[in-house]
Amino acid sequence: MDDYYTADEEDCYYSSDHDESLGGIDNDDSEFHAASSKKSTTQVITQESLLAAQREDLLRVMELLSIKEHHARTLLIHYQWDIEKLISVFVEKGKDSLFSGAGVTVFDCRYGGDSSSLPSSSSNMSCDVCLEDVVADLMKRMDCGHCFCNDCWTEHFTVQINEGQSKRIRCMAHKCNAICDEDVVRSLVSKKRPDLAEKFDRFLVESYIEDNKMVKWCPSTPHCGNAIRAEDDKLCEVECSCGLQFCFSCMCQAHSPCSCLMWELWRKKCRDESETVNWITVHTKLCPKCYKPVEKNGGCNLVRCICGQYFCWLCGGATGKEHTYRSIAGHSCGRYEDDKERQMERAKRDLDRYTHYHHRYKAHTDSSKLEDKLRDTILEKVSNSEKKELKLKDFTWVTNGLNRLFRSRRILSYSYAFAYYMFGEELFKDEMSSSEREMKKNLFEDQQQQLEGNVEKLSQLLEEPFDDFSDDKVMDVRIHVINLSVAVDSLCKKMYECIENDLLGSLQSGIHNIAPYSSKGIEQAAEFHASWSSSKPLDSSGTSGETSRPEKASGSRDSEDMVCSSSKKRPRREGSFTNSKVTLLDLNLPADFIDQN
Repeated sequence: MDDYYTADEEDCYYSSDHDESLGGIDNDDSEFHAASSKKSTTQVITQESLLAAQREDLLRVMELLSIKEHHARTLLIHYQWDIEKLISVFVEKGKDSLFSGAGVTVFDCRYGGDSSSLPSSSSNMSCDVCLEDVVADLMKRMDCGHCFCNDCWTEHFTVQINEGQSKRIRCMAHKCNAICDEDVVRSLVSKKRPDLAEKFDRFLVESYIEDNKMVKWCPSTPHCGNAIRAEDDKLCEVECSCGLQFCFSCMCQAHSPCSCLMWELWRKKCRDESETVNWITVHTKLCPKCYKPVEKNGGCNLVRCICGQYFCWLCGGATGKEHTYRSIAGHSCGRYEDDKERQMERAKRDLDRYTHYHHRYKAHTDSSKLEDKLRDTILEKVSNSEKKELKLKDFTWVTNGLNRLFRSRRILSYSYAFAYYMFGEELFKDEMSSSEREMKKNLFEDQQQQLEGNVEKLSQLLEEPFDDFSDDKVMDVRIHVINLSVAVDSLCKKMYECIENDLLGSLQSGIHNIAPYSSKGIEQAAEFHASWSSSKPLDSSGTSGETSRPEKASGSRDSEDMVCSSSKKRPRREGSFTNSKVTLLDLNLPADFIDQN
């Protein structure tokens, strides 16, 4: 067992001679509390907190630019809810350029009064769309100054919402890029089509996620209804409160140390039949008549296809059936053809290489699934040990070692997919010389081998029937589990450093980045809390009233409830949630269902 430990880590290991020092090692709670005190880089936005998260950004822009809510929303949708980019444009180009680029027209009272001011209600006005004379009360003027009758506006809004343009409905006037006031859209459409008004509101709320680069829906199936917001870096792996762990960049399952491109290529390679075709290329020849693949099942090089055609196995050329043990009548193919032979050799070599990496990738993936099934058995052994009158009362070292095993097993599995592309010719053929590739390959495989040995030993120790052991033997197993957990954590960290600095860091291409390693595993997204008093209702002038802070979302869970919860989903909630103006439907329901009902 000790052969798996690396020399520079010996100072981290413990023995029974100084058992008193183990109290702080077998329990990671202190490290967890220290980590949890730091601000989380990701947040869970539940159905209940979605409005609060959106209003937080809206209020920040409204107070910065002194504008109304619908103007702030138009700006944020245009700039994909990137407040830093919006502020940058405002500072560099000014307010006028910021507004005109987003289609926002803020009417200035110094030049004509209120934008919505119309003649007296008794007078008639002509609508430039339908060319009808309409009472002024039935006309509506937008911020841009264009005025049309309510019926024409309603038809225009209905068409735009049905076409999916409800987040940025432009004015009907020719060459006018101004965005219509969402309050006007809502009030006019709701009179004739309440279902479309609800659809319009839903699109406005969902725009915070659909158009926001830093907020994405959790890809769980069935959908848990949560979204994840990344505060700092989009290159991260995160765990939703429903238990699903995924890559925030590509929305696939967590796959580090593979880059997103590597993982996508590996999934496709494992999913399609490319290697089956490769095997057929190596082991069969196409019949020159019917072009079906034929596999040779004898020693003679004269092969007969099921269609009746005879051909030479060596060159694939059509022949007659007359032959001897030495030659085929009227046929000779003894000349060497360099390209064809090389093509066959390379196909076989590529197949052998893929088989090598895929076999080990699948072996560790299967081991992880089996170890996950053993979790209940191991925890049952912990429960049995706690009931016994043993000197050792704390068995958190077992659960900590089990969690370490799962994390390292996942990393080890994906490291083979990484190695397949890192040291192959598909992605980095021109980035490294043959000697440099071989040197880096040896460096990586040495670390991979050390990690693999320690992971297997840790798995073996955790499966021991320690609930039947004596006190001394339990203490011995405990020490070994703790030492192996420390070793595995250190080796995982070194592997990531090697990948980031020595392998990917030295390449010119910067598209292959990986999520950073964390000893505590994939970060669990924290519950969202509004920090800009976003719970305060916003009136039409952009000011905020005084209300209490929104309650804690009922869909979130504390970190200690997330152990082994990858298969659990947050139950869907029925009903709706409201803001100060409208009732918004449950986002968990399909859009077609909401439209029909």
